[in-house]
Order: sequence, then structure tokens, then C-alpha cells
Amino acid sequence: MTDPAASASPLLSLIADDMRDVDAVIARRLDSGVPLVGEVSRYIISAGGKRLRPALLLLVSGALGCTDPQRHNLAAVVEFIHTATLLHDDVVDESTLRRGRATANESFGNPASVLVGDFLYSRAFQMMLDAQDMRVMQILAEATNVIAEGEVLQLMNMHDASLDEAGYLRVIRSKTAKLFEASARLGAVVAKAPSAIEAACAGYGQSLGTAFQVIDDVLDYDGNAQEMGKNLGDDLREGKATLPLIIAMQRGTEAQRALVRHAIENGAVDALDQIVAIVRDTGALDATRDAAAAEAQRAIDHAKQLPANSWSEAMLQLAAQLLTRRT
Repeated sequence: MTDPAASASPLLSLIADDMRDVDAVIARRLDSGVPLVGEVSRYIISAGGKRLRPALLLLVSGALGCTDPQRHNLAAVVEFIHTATLLHDDVVDESTLRRGRATANESFGNPASVLVGDFLYSRAFQMMLDAQDMRVMQILAEATNVIAEGEVLQLMNMHDASLDEAGYLRVIRSKTAKLFEASARLGAVVAKAPSAIEAACAGYGQSLGTAFQVIDDVLDYDGNAQEMGKNLGDDLREGKATLPLIIAMQRGTEAQRALVRHAIENGAVDALDQIVAIVRDTGALDATRDAAAAEAQRAIDHAKQLPANSWSEAMLQLAAQLLTRRT
């Protein structure tokens, strides 16, 4: 399997200059009179990552022939919103490792992480005003609200072994896929695309984001901690009933179901090796990858509605390459 960061780089070379402009906006707008704000913000933003959400906005803009410089500002906005959610997520989840290094809450403490996350949210909303477009405000306001609802839903579902696939999908489409959807939709809005194309872009973003999260949940049981830069079994420790566990409980024996149920309800990582074996033996990993493949295909179908060019081709390949994701 290939590393998607490496395999996607030829695709994202199309927007390399744009991403440098986005980085310049990010650096400029992180400026604050409070040193800790800039220190924590730069710590997490500089940690790496695929920058898929701003890249998605830029790819859609390129596919639709948009050269409006506002796309760089809005790409920075979605990265700020994403970073704020990471800061808050890691506090709620008590995470200690992200992208191969200590989380911000581990390095600076929970209060600093929460408050700097608030700063990034508020700075993002300041930057939205630069677009002077009520539609942009509507999309981003709705997205941040849905993401917050998704966070609360996930919190409510912690240690709930009765969660079904529909409930699981509701959480990830709110918590993760919504910002992918908003990023792609914003690319179409900045390009002043017709409503049908805007809807196709939004559908692409939602499906891509859903596939991304489903694969992420697979990797919690089938990944490499060093490659992923996070602790394997974190989802189980947090009591998250993700799709591999849901399917394993559907397919497993009564004894296997009881063990998985106990692990979810108690966050019992001491049985992680047994849980991984159950997930594999029941075919739950393959079934979860199939679910991700179906979402990726939906993304491809949406992207085919855009004009055929290098940028839309990159969108198609990005969806296809997601299925080889290992980190």
C-alpha cells in the first residue's frame, strides 16, 4: 500500500502555489498580541497533516476556473476551523499523541488548548467577513454548528455498545464530513457555479470526508502506530463504537459480542489484541473498507459532473487513492 501523502503529492502539485498563498494567509492571521495564542496555534498547524480541506476548496475552484484570491482566505478559514476542532477534540478525548508528537493539550495543558481553539474559531469568523458574501457566512456558520452537534452526539454515544451503523454515520457525517462538504461547496460558491454544480461539489466533499473517517476507524485496528502518529486502540479506550466494532458484533459469536461489548462499555484496552483478532476474524475490517469504497465511489460519481480538466481529474484520483490510505 502507498502512503497517501506521497501518492497525493503529484495531484496536489496543481495547487502548490495556491497552498503557499494559503500558508501566508495562515501565518499572517495567526498574529496575536498574546504570545501563547500564537505559540499553541503554530504548534498544531505546523504539525503536518494532509491539509485536505483547504486543498479540496482549491481543487474545486481550479476545476471551475476560479482565480478569485478570496479562495486563499477561505481555504485558511477552513484550516483554522479544522485546527480548532482538533484542539477541542484532543482535550475531550484526553489524547496524548497526534501526527507523531505530543498533542497541544499534552504540551500546553487543557485550558490553553480550549482557549486557543476558541481564538481560532473567532479568528475564522473574522476572516469570513472579508468575503463579503452572505452565502459564504451561511455555509460556514451551518458547518460549525453541525460539527459542534456531531461532537455532542459522539459524546452521548461514548461507551454505548448498542450504537448501530446509522447512528455511527450520523456522527461522522456531522463531525468529520461536514467540513469536507463545506470546503468543496465554498470552492463552487467562490467560482459562482450554478446550483447543480454546487450540489455536486458538496456531495463530493461529504462522500470523501465520510470515506476518510471510515478508513481512519479501520486504521485504529489495522494500522501502524509509528506511521499513523497516534496510539492504536485510542477509539476503544475512549469507548467509541466505530464501524469495525459494530460489524464485528453483528457477525461474531455470542462470546465475541460479549467481549467487544464489555470493551466498549468499559474502554478496556487490555483486551485490544483479542478485539483486533475478532474484528479481523469476523471480516469486519474488510466490510468496513467496502463501506469506505462505496463512499469513495459516490465521491467519484459527483466529481464526474464537473468540467473535465486537470483539477477535476485530481479530485477523481484523490477519491480513488483514499482507499490505499495507511496513515
